[in-house]
Amino acid sequence: MRAVDIIQKKKEGCVLSKEEISFLIQGFTQNHIPEYQMSAFLMACCFKPLNFQETLHLTQAMLHSGKTFDFSDIPFKKIDKHSTGGVGDKTSIIIAPIVACYDVAIPMISGRGLGHTGGTVDKLESIPGFKMNLTFEKFQETLKALHFSMMGQTQDIAPADAKMYALRDVTATVECIPLIAASIMSKKLAEGIDGLVLDVKFGYGAFMQKLKNATELAKWLVKIGESCGKKTIALVTDMNQPLGYKIGNSLEVEESIDVLKDQGPKDLIDLSLTLSGTMLTLGGVARSLKEGISLSQKVISNGKALQKFKELIQCQGGDERVIDSFSYLPSAKRTSEFLSPKTGFVTQVNARKIGRAASILGCGRETVTDAIDPSVGLILHKKVGDKIQKNDILLTLRYNDEKKCAASMVELTQAFEIAPKKPHLTPLIQKVLGKL
Repeated sequence: MRAVDIIQKKKEGCVLSKEEISFLIQGFTQNHIPEYQMSAFLMACCFKPLNFQETLHLTQAMLHSGKTFDFSDIPFKKIDKHSTGGVGDKTSIIIAPIVACYDVAIPMISGRGLGHTGGTVDKLESIPGFKMNLTFEKFQETLKALHFSMMGQTQDIAPADAKMYALRDVTATVECIPLIAASIMSKKLAEGIDGLVLDVKFGYGAFMQKLKNATELAKWLVKIGESCGKKTIALVTDMNQPLGYKIGNSLEVEESIDVLKDQGPKDLIDLSLTLSGTMLTLGGVARSLKEGISLSQKVISNGKALQKFKELIQCQGGDERVIDSFSYLPSAKRTSEFLSPKTGFVTQVNARKIGRAASILGCGRETVTDAIDPSVGLILHKKVGDKIQKNDILLTLRYNDEKKCAASMVELTQAFEIAPKKPHLTPLIQKVLGKL
């Protein structure tokens, strides 16, 4: 086989065989096929999209391009959760300790933030001493001891995906549903899981801005998971405005702890309980979603979930004192307030603009090598549907650099819309795909 023939075949809209796809992925991973040929293949896939069977073959080829985990010696169902990314989305930090209170194991491998979206790795690393760069042995040891462990992605897991994504990012081939689906599922299936709960976002702050496209992606993800013998459920959720009120790495740890203390904002609590309840149902602990949500709330109310998170912090080298006092988390030196220009109702809090403003402050990065400032961030005081008066505080900025604060303020001028009439509020969870 030759790469050029495979590229030509896909360019003409023909269906590729499993062997052809495997040849291409293996050759590219081992540096036998150059980047310019893979770039051509990716572009061909955008114009002549892969069908489901081709996408399944691509997922499996990417999955087997590196190491896969085997947790068969752990006598519980292994269930994970994945979000397609958003602003203020810290649910992983909340739901993992909740589910780990029961007979379910959660091998959670997370990513860093990029652009306007945050990453679980950056958030947890804002806890002083907390280590996300674990060896497989340490990851497995923690998983056995606590029923959950959280680590960053490694070069050993689906290395083909890392190489391909680097190309997609610079060749305008990111927005292709089969490529997105294969990228997500190749990494998740490498975790040795029995089931997966997906949170597929849509809206201003999401990768997929339209509900229709997010639903289509969710369908592909569920179908791939089920075809690989994994129980898979996808929630399609609204990311037009940020989730919760705090945006920024240490600030999102604070809000996660608040929820585990049975406090925190309703939207974040409701989504976290639904996600954890779904995981408990997939894991066979709960007989229904309703029971799963009830069990999740129980371990929040009795403090077991908070204690479980404290144990993870201790086990992975972090300062557990952050549980009792946020003063042990990084905190920016300065604050500034963004005020409402008029009286009315908040009709839009543009999550992409808010995420961009937070990134400018130092919360995020434009390239994977950029440094972040874990202490800075934004605190929302008003969300869609809230009534406000002129000069009410819409948002508080926590910052360390005056120039960055000024640039962030410019971004925020386009983030809020205020109108005389109260807007119609839509549900946070729009669709659920897959069978419990």
